Amino acid sequence: MTDRIVLAYSGGLDTSVAIGWIADATGAEVIAVAVDVGQGGEDLEVIRQRALDCGAVEAYVADARDEFANEYCMPALKANALYHDKYPLVSALSRPVIVKHIAAAAKQFGADTMAHGCTGKGNDQVRFEVGITSIAPELKCIAPVRDLALTRDKAIDYAEKHNLPIATTKKNPFSIDQNVWGRAVETGFLEDIWNAPTKDVYDYTDDPAFPPVPDEVLITFEKGIPVAIDGEKVTPLQAIEIMNRRAGAHGIGRIDIVEDRLVGIKSREIYEAPGAIALIEAHKELENVTLEREQARFKRRMSDEWTELVYDGMWSSPLKQSLDAFIEDTQKYVSGEIRMQLHGGKAIVDGRKSDTGLYDFNLATYDEGDTFDQSAARGYIEIYGLAAKQAAARQARLGY
Repeated sequence: MTDRIVLAYSGGLDTSVAIGWIADATGAEVIAVAVDVGQGGEDLEVIRQRALDCGAVEAYVADARDEFANEYCMPALKANALYHDKYPLVSALSRPVIVKHIAAAAKQFGADTMAHGCTGKGNDQVRFEVGITSIAPELKCIAPVRDLALTRDKAIDYAEKHNLPIATTKKNPFSIDQNVWGRAVETGFLEDIWNAPTKDVYDYTDDPAFPPVPDEVLITFEKGIPVAIDGEKVTPLQAIEIMNRRAGAHGIGRIDIVEDRLVGIKSREIYEAPGAIALIEAHKELENVTLEREQARFKRRMSDEWTELVYDGMWSSPLKQSLDAFIEDTQKYVSGEIRMQLHGGKAIVDGRKSDTGLYDFNLATYDEGDTFDQSAARGYIEIYGLAAKQAAARQARLGY
C-alpha cells in the first residue's frame, strides 16, 4: 500500500510547492486539506482544484467557519487576547482548528503523516507540530519547505518552473494569512522595518485618513459573547463579519508591529483585524462595568498568560485548559449593551448598560442622592497607609 501524507493546504506558494516536493522525495500520495476559517478571497473550490492541479491525489475542504468563531475566536474575546497588547492572535487561533481537521482527515484517508508548509523561522511550525502531538500523537510530522531550506525566491522559481497555478510572483512577494478574525501580511519590502506599509498591503480596512461619517453601533453581550448588533440577533461568526465590515470601513484594526516570535526572532508584521479589535474594545469596557476589582486585576494577568500560551502553540496544554476554566467563570456576569462610535481608525465606547453590573449611580454620584458614607474614608485611609507610614518613619530615623 502506498504511503499517504495529509498536507495542511492553504493554496499559497509554500503549500503548493510542497505537494510536488513530497511526492518526488518520498513517493507518497499527498492529500491536501484546506480548512475554511472565513478567510474569504478565493473560492475554496478553486483552491481544492489547485491542489489537484499541483499533484494531490485527493483534495478535501472543511467548512469550519462557525466552529472557528464559536470555539476559538470567542474564547480569545473573553480573554481580551492581545499579544504585545496589540495583536489579536489572528494566525495563532486558526492553527488549532486546522490541526483538528488535519487529524480527522488523516484518519479518514488512512494517512500516518501530516505535513505543513511552514518555514523554520516562524511560529506556525511549532503550532502545527505541537498541536498534532497533543491530539494525534500517532501521526508523524514533516515540513518540506523548512527541511529543504527554501527561500521565498527559490520557492517562486520552483513554482514557475513547474507551472504551478499560484498567485504569488516576484512582483507580488507578500506572505498573507487571513481568516475571519483578521489578516496577517509579511515579507517583501516590509522586512525593512523603516519602510512604511503602502496602500496595497491592506484589504480588510479602508484608509482611516478618509473615513465615512461616524458609525454608531450597539453591541449586546451575554456572558461575554456578542449576541446582537443594533438589536438584531447574531451568531458569533455574524458578529465578527458585521464588525469587520463596519469597523473596516473606518480603518479600525490596522496594526504595524515588531513582535517577538517564539523561535527568538523579532519579526515585522502588518495585521488587519477590524472586527476583533472593535469587539475586544467593547468587551473590555463591559468587563469594567461587571467585574469586581480584584477579579479584574487578576484576570488581566491571566489573560496575558493565556495569550502567550496560545501564541506559543499550546492550545491543548493543561495550563491553558485551567485558564479557560478561570476565564469562563469570570464571564457569568459580563452581559449588557455597549454603544460604540466607529470613526477615523478608532472604536470609542461612549455608552454602557448592564443589569448585572457593579456600577451604582447612587454610590458614584457627587450630586443629591449620594449614598456613600464619606466619613468612613478617614479611618480607612489611616489603616490602608499604616504600613507605608511605618516604613517612612524608619527610613527617616535611620537615614537610609
